[in-house]
Amino acid sequence: MVRTTKQPQPLPPAVFHLLLALRDGEQHGYALMQRVEELTDGAVRMGPGTLYGAIKRMLADGLIEETAERPDPALDDQRRRYYRITAAGERACATEVARMETLLRNARRTQPKFGSA
Repeated sequence: MVRTTKQPQPLPPAVFHLLLALRDGEQHGYALMQRVEELTDGAVRMGPGTLYGAIKRMLADGLIEETAERPDPALDDQRRRYYRITAAGERACATEVARMETLLRNARRTQPKFGSA
């Protein structure tokens, strides 16, 4: 069966985690790594390669943008780059949350056929 309506594809986990983290507001890379770890209760520890690879892709896709605004320069390292979620990023995140809610709702209704492990 061929579908004629194009459904959004699931987001890669790193992208989804970063979008969720950026819902809290603008953050720099290291703060994003820490926030992802908090959001996942320590289950996900994102390394710099994963982080910056995902950021590069998200910037290209218009899901996030780099911001020129900075905290007090005396309190911040000027080499840090700050990112914020865009309207497109918020829509993508909300779509993924809804997709996962549906999946979890259906998983909870489904009973294993062969008993529990």
